[in-house]
Amino acid sequence: MPIHQSVLELVGETPIVQARRLDAGLCTLYLKLESQNPGGSIKDRIGLSMIEAAEKRGDIRPGDTLVEGTAGNTGIGLALVAQQKGYKLVLVVPDKMSREKIFNLKAMGAQVVLTRSDVAKGHPDYYQDLAAKLAQETPGAYFINQFGNPDNPAAHEFGTGPEILRQMDGQLDAIVFGCGSSGTMTGLSRCFAQHSPQTELILADPVGSILEEYINQGTLSEKSASWMVEGIGEDFLPPISDFSRVKKAYAISDKESFLTARELLEKEGILGGSSTGTLLAAALKYCREQTTPKKVLVFVCDTGNKYLSKMYNDYWMLDNGFIEREQQGDLRDLILRPYSQRDTVVVGPADLLVTAYQRMKLYDVSQLPVMDGDNIVGIIDESDALLHVYGDEARFRDPVSTAMVSKLDRIEAGSPIESLLPVFDRGHVAIVMDGPRFLGLITRIDLLNWLRRRVQ
Repeated sequence: MPIHQSVLELVGETPIVQARRLDAGLCTLYLKLESQNPGGSIKDRIGLSMIEAAEKRGDIRPGDTLVEGTAGNTGIGLALVAQQKGYKLVLVVPDKMSREKIFNLKAMGAQVVLTRSDVAKGHPDYYQDLAAKLAQETPGAYFINQFGNPDNPAAHEFGTGPEILRQMDGQLDAIVFGCGSSGTMTGLSRCFAQHSPQTELILADPVGSILEEYINQGTLSEKSASWMVEGIGEDFLPPISDFSRVKKAYAISDKESFLTARELLEKEGILGGSSTGTLLAAALKYCREQTTPKKVLVFVCDTGNKYLSKMYNDYWMLDNGFIEREQQGDLRDLILRPYSQRDTVVVGPADLLVTAYQRMKLYDVSQLPVMDGDNIVGIIDESDALLHVYGDEARFRDPVSTAMVSKLDRIEAGSPIESLLPVFDRGHVAIVMDGPRFLGLITRIDLLNWLRRRVQ
């Protein structure tokens, strides 16, 4: 292997792995690991393509400011290239983007502007419209415009597509992809139309996007809903899109997407992102429908490292109703971290306040039960700790028992839901008991999450 002069030389030529433990029916399923690109996603390809093409045209030069709106990984691909080539980068991202991606972008030097994810194209806060406005208002800025930039699909027509056909020795019956800016779909469509016209193009689309209905029924809805999968799905047809060769589309729910991505990790050892789950779920549906063996390829669009706080976090999945525990029919159903399963983050009365503080920060909780063995003897929350140490930071070395509240709001597990409201009205958390046995805590957000799950 040669020694590379830049991380940008590592973009592309990603490996393909045959799935062995997933149920693909009569078909053989291949996984194209775009997660192995240096920025962790397939979008590294278009980040490099769009910037280098603009350089060749003389549209930009090092030191210029680039502006783009991105709902997924395009921002990281652009940040990688901009960092290496010496450009300033301003990215407008919707507020549903995982915090790992935002941390990644900022660490690479990009300026991140958060905007709303609950508005459609045409609204001034829609991420693409806001990005265009910022580019217009910033002197000398260059608007990347991935949704209307022909250098986006070109990356796949002349790069990704030929690469796949070479790796598969030209033997590919179907390929499954998602559509955000539509660059992957449009580029592959053009490539395969010329070099592999027998390859079927299959679209995976989040439930809520308008694209599945457009492909399967030929109708273009003016209404879309929200979805939590990042980077794919649309509420309009991107200007660069070409759907003419797409044979079929599958609408995949957020829940199925997330659970399928977790299944990929469990069975094949591949850590993929949220859109990977959507694509894989669609690919498996397609494969299981076939009555003759076919070779099918699906993209692992990006790495799941960017979603550890979301779809790979059991508590986030429970909060959002994507995984479920056995229901008890009482207040135990509202406890996010049951003590009996050793999920509850606790502290002891003799532990130092600094230990309690560190555990709150580490596990992102606002209060801790104080346990003496299996007996709850107090509660310590952020306010208790703050009032104790304010004015004398040395008190962080005091034991928890000196700051905890020992007058507790205990509620029996069989009590009605309404019994939680007076506890919350007093600014406390509910301590759920089964006689003398501590079961866990219920907070305001736990109740809100439980109520929200009931209307899903």
